[in-house]
Amino acid sequence: MLSKPAAALCCSGGSCQGLELSLSAHCADATTGVRLTRHPLLRIAQNSRRLAEAGDVDQSLDWALLCGRPPISPSRKGASAMTNYKVVEVDPEGSLQSAERELVEPPAGQVRIRVEACGVCHSDSFTVQPHDPEKTPAIPGHEIVGVVDASGPGVEGWATGQRVGVGFLGGHCGVCQSCRMGNFVACTNQPQTGMDVDGGYAEVVFARPSGLVAVPDDLTSAEAAPLLCAGFTTFNALLKAHTQPDDLVAIQGIGGLGHLGIQYAAKMGLRVVAVARGTAKEELARELGAHHYIDSTATDPGEALSKLGGAQAVIATAAAGDISPLLNGLATGGRLVVVGASDEPVKVTPVQLVFGDVRIMGSLTGSASQNENNLRFATDQRIRAMIETRPMSEASEAYERMSSGGARFRMVLTM
Repeated sequence: MLSKPAAALCCSGGSCQGLELSLSAHCADATTGVRLTRHPLLRIAQNSRRLAEAGDVDQSLDWALLCGRPPISPSRKGASAMTNYKVVEVDPEGSLQSAERELVEPPAGQVRIRVEACGVCHSDSFTVQPHDPEKTPAIPGHEIVGVVDASGPGVEGWATGQRVGVGFLGGHCGVCQSCRMGNFVACTNQPQTGMDVDGGYAEVVFARPSGLVAVPDDLTSAEAAPLLCAGFTTFNALLKAHTQPDDLVAIQGIGGLGHLGIQYAAKMGLRVVAVARGTAKEELARELGAHHYIDSTATDPGEALSKLGGAQAVIATAAAGDISPLLNGLATGGRLVVVGASDEPVKVTPVQLVFGDVRIMGSLTGSASQNENNLRFATDQRIRAMIETRPMSEASEAYERMSSGGARFRMVLTM
């Protein structure tokens, strides 16, 4: 299956038969002049056309993509006749409830996406809050994977039928001062998916093209969804820490973020120290790639890291607890990168900053193009989130399981 706009391959204006003829007639070896009648795209086209004509909608997906048409699957069959779509929104009391919204055409500069999967993230709790009954209920969810279903005027570079992702940052504007300086993450006119604009607890979502992420074919939609936020957050944090192969790096917290952070760090060639409370997760941490394990309830984690030579970086993923002791475990010039959003203050002394040259910084995902790098790396290195899937009708139960800490380790809604 193709991941980039497949419509460009159709040499005869989107005609299925035209594509097959074009591939057969024009795909020739530049050296020998022999026509490549067994070109893999031609075989896909021929076989998929036969399947489509026979009514096998499941197997005709590749053919639909090659023709630049929306792929047909049982979940989307008859979608063109849909007038409303199902959503899960936040009621005035702060609970999740099922509802319907009217299906409309995408506005100028946006695409409409048929959602296939959406991860349930701890940050969704910022949206799942009581609100004024007069306010339009919000739809949470920012780990979205689906298929482009329609494009508004002015949209270029994305094809109907293409599978895409949408993360927390919903697309930069391209004209503010931050964008003009190339800092798209700091765009001052960028929607936060599931907070400022409707998110992915829905059958349909609308998004800016600048926020779209091409999804590799080797990832299922359920696999890709948590990588768009949880995976991307830890991936980019490790890059921002300026780590080098064989550096000692600690991943604090083995949960929705941390279990991915261990995998990314190990695949980057780093010496990985997992830091968690208790010993229950030690075996899992080592299976995921950790070389060392520190039980923070049994020993001071900073001292334990110092005994290992000091960490070049500590990625703090837990959203609760005091992470200040970890500063003592940094090597000279080391960085504490905070990705778990918490109200707990980080306490640091001027002596640590001056003589230890330690740095404290946060990391908020990244741009859509950086997220594509993340997905490619995860695909190539076989990095996957440990997920539990639930249908969208069970969104409330999935959210409660995530909130309670019972999920191992990411909940994903499927449509």
